Amino acid sequence: MLKNFNLDKFIKTSVTGREGSLLQQDIKQYADALGEQINNKSVLVIGGAGTIGSSYIRALLRYCPRRLYVVDINENGLTELVRDLRSTIGLNIPDDFKTYPIDFGSAIFEQLFLNEGAFEIVANFAAHKHVRSEKDSYSIAAMIENNVIKAHHLLNLLSTTKSVEHFFCVSTDKAANPVNIMGASKKLMEEVILAYASKIPVTTARFANVAFSNGSLPFGFLERFAKQQAWSCPTDVKRFFVSPEEAGQLCLIASVLGKSGDIFYPKLDINDMKPFSDIACKLLETWGWQVETCASEEEARQKAAQLTDASMAYPVYFFHSDTSGEKPYEEFYTDNEVLDIHTFAKLGVIKNAHRRTSEELDTIIKEIKALFSHGYVEKTEIVNLLGQYLPNFDHIETGKNLDQKM
Repeated sequence: MLKNFNLDKFIKTSVTGREGSLLQQDIKQYADALGEQINNKSVLVIGGAGTIGSSYIRALLRYCPRRLYVVDINENGLTELVRDLRSTIGLNIPDDFKTYPIDFGSAIFEQLFLNEGAFEIVANFAAHKHVRSEKDSYSIAAMIENNVIKAHHLLNLLSTTKSVEHFFCVSTDKAANPVNIMGASKKLMEEVILAYASKIPVTTARFANVAFSNGSLPFGFLERFAKQQAWSCPTDVKRFFVSPEEAGQLCLIASVLGKSGDIFYPKLDINDMKPFSDIACKLLETWGWQVETCASEEEARQKAAQLTDASMAYPVYFFHSDTSGEKPYEEFYTDNEVLDIHTFAKLGVIKNAHRRTSEELDTIIKEIKALFSHGYVEKTEIVNLLGQYLPNFDHIETGKNLDQKM
């Protein structure tokens, strides 16, 4: 049944609704400019084993960088990345291509950077990206350390060298009017990056959910089906979606063609948003299954355990979202942000994002570190502190988190 299933084709027909890439016109129009910025350059990609990072690398290798180093804490992911790249036709993998399972906030990474440096392009995709990571003080501390404090340390490191021509760090649509701590941490990360815009050429991008990215709910559908486990899916949550290919191309354009301080986003219409429940139903339909709607997680689990080779109805528990930090739809920019919607066909650029001074950022980082140094911190204390820095942070708290759901 799944033998001939083509995920890329399903994403195009049933998720994005686009046969070709959203960015094919921009990639074609700016092909020469991209080549000028990438060819014969030395590139460092941090967090390159993930869905977006690896998609960025595939887009990058359509050009001809001189050197490519990839850093990620996921050792297995790096192994698969190498195998995938070397098995893909049309990629220009440089002779000097190395992968390292290293934490980019570690002393070992600093040694690597200082000893192997002279990177002209540095792209950072290492981040906590899930709303579920705001369970409690421990998970929140790890998220803020990764998304904010390590990014700050990285920029301090990059500022010691004159070689960096482009620095890119991925953001999220959840940074616009954030309602969860992940989005707030990404918004603060944007401000960390932009504080260095006068010292290093820096850009970032807010964009949609990447369809079937590692750890996403649609990716979970594939995993649950392979294990003959029930599905669980919200009916009231809509998201913008881009394909992995589009995500890589978006980040590539933003990383080397933007002006320092630019925040990129895809030009998607509100009508492009799709409910997760639509994807679930369409996926089962594509596989020749009917949806068996269940009234509870327990009912869904029980019916999944009774599936046989003759079964053609798959148990799905549909529910209304009630976990902290979830809003029914996302947005790419706020009302007070100035937009350039003319330079690129399918990309907009935020031009006036708020910039703090380096001194302000240093003070904020110190206050965050001081809060977490006191031992266990209540979640409300963290929300209140972030609210002082981010006036448009309107946290949605329900007392429930996604780890409490199937």
